[in-house]
Amino acid sequence: MKGATRREVGGVQVDVVPTGNARVKRIVYPVGFRWSKNLKDIVGTPLCTHAHVGFLASGRFNIQYADGTVEEFVAPQAVAIAPGHDGWVVGNEPAILIEFDFEGETVERLGLPSRH
Repeated sequence: MKGATRREVGGVQVDVVPTGNARVKRIVYPVGFRWSKNLKDIVGTPLCTHAHVGFLASGRFNIQYADGTVEEFVAPQAVAIAPGHDGWVVGNEPAILIEFDFEGETVERLGLPSRH
């Protein structure tokens, strides 16, 4: 993306562009990605503690909350995921998420629950 800062963590490609008080991200989750396998040890928490709000542009992605609830996302689809989840790519196509966030204030500013 033009003007983006690119980084890679745990096999996930993240492009970030600041936009006003928010950020727009393009996150490419590769085939075979699972948060608990690829990022848990890097991040140091048992589940992902971030909220994710945006648009799944391609691919399929499932998430599972600590209570066992599973949500399935199939592109094209809007996405709103509360903190406290595992997530994985389904199928043989990378999942590409266009995400909007306010860094540490995403949950509060977008009115999401702090946990599922």
